[in-house]
Amino acid sequence: MRSLGAGVKVIAENRRARFEYFIEDVIEAGIALKGTEVKSIRQGRANLSDAYASLEGREVILYNMHVSPYDPASQFNHEPLRPRRLLLHRHEIIKLRGRVMERGYTLVPLRLYFREGLAKIELAVAKGKKLYDKREAIAKRDRDREIDRAVRERERRH
Repeated sequence: MRSLGAGVKVIAENRRARFEYFIEDVIEAGIALKGTEVKSIRQGRANLSDAYASLEGREVILYNMHVSPYDPASQFNHEPLRPRRLLLHRHEIIKLRGRVMERGYTLVPLRLYFREGLAKIELAVAKGKKLYDKREAIAKRDRDREIDRAVRERERRH
């Protein structure tokens, strides 16, 4: 868990999303959670790796976000992969619907965090990358790494 400034505590990040998708737009949404989910998330026991969001009617639903059961709750626990409703204003949902209706766009969660005690999720309108785009990203990352390595080596010698 790391912090993004005052009052923000990051719980989980979906780093793979930035590699798999072109991020077009980012929006912050609240999440409708049960008490045991909040306690488990506060312990940092959440995973966004396979999560995605979908528009259903007038709601946005988050699927496949894994929140581990909260051990002290035993029989009153939540289901780890249950669908969770995202809390957005109606105009935000309409805007998202317009973007997602465009060919190839999807809703991908990027980050789960607490802001001033409330659980929030950073949701991205994203377009999937093709294989050649991913290869290009890997090549750029490798080039940057080589440059950094050469600069450090040169500084070390002088």
